[in-house]
Amino acid sequence: MAASACDESDLRLLKDAGLRWYRSSSAAERGFCKHCGSSLFWRPDNEPHISIMAGTLDVPTGLKAFEHIYVNSASDYYVIDDGLPRFEEDSVPGGVT
Repeated sequence: MAASACDESDLRLLKDAGLRWYRSSSAAERGFCKHCGSSLFWRPDNEPHISIMAGTLDVPTGLKAFEHIYVNSASDYYVIDDGLPRFEEDSVPGGVT
């Protein structure tokens, strides 16, 4: 999965009629499309940012990868050889999943 993030105060939705939130853990919730089930957002509790699934953004996105997280969970069909920093878990110590 590829995701971007921003401060939640910087995110402006033009419409949210199909957006639904699901508490996916005791520390975060996920936003998804109520019509097709596509994952759109991930929002941790007690943190000011929101993750945005990169595949939902129109091109050109201007996004660039800067790290890989949870590489210990990657399946054998993933080849991560682009020289970017790699983290077995989250890059933020004590990060929220």
